[in-house]
Amino acid sequence: MRKYLAVAAVMTCAFAAPAAAEDLEFLLVNNSSSTLTGFYASAASSEHWEENLLEGRILASGYEVTVTIADGLTTCIYDLRGVFQDGDVLEDLALDLCELGEYTFTD
Repeated sequence: MRKYLAVAAVMTCAFAAPAAAEDLEFLLVNNSSSTLTGFYASAASSEHWEENLLEGRILASGYEVTVTIADGLTTCIYDLRGVFQDGDVLEDLALDLCELGEYTFTD
């Protein structure tokens, strides 16, 4: 089954305001039919994926979690990668997470 991505824009001040020391927070929602086992965010200028932001946890279908990117960078533009229990891997590139505030995976 192929997963499709949906990005929901919400008020920046609600979810994506940088926390402290350039940390970036946003809401990650899994509305797909498969469990999210890995979630990676790297600055769009990077050639490599950073560590798994779920940190050994999973995000089951129908759940959401606040994700913090604490890389110390001043950018808002990130590439995102989701790895699912059913084997699907999805990438979405050059997203402005400061503007979005929320990112949703759907079928």
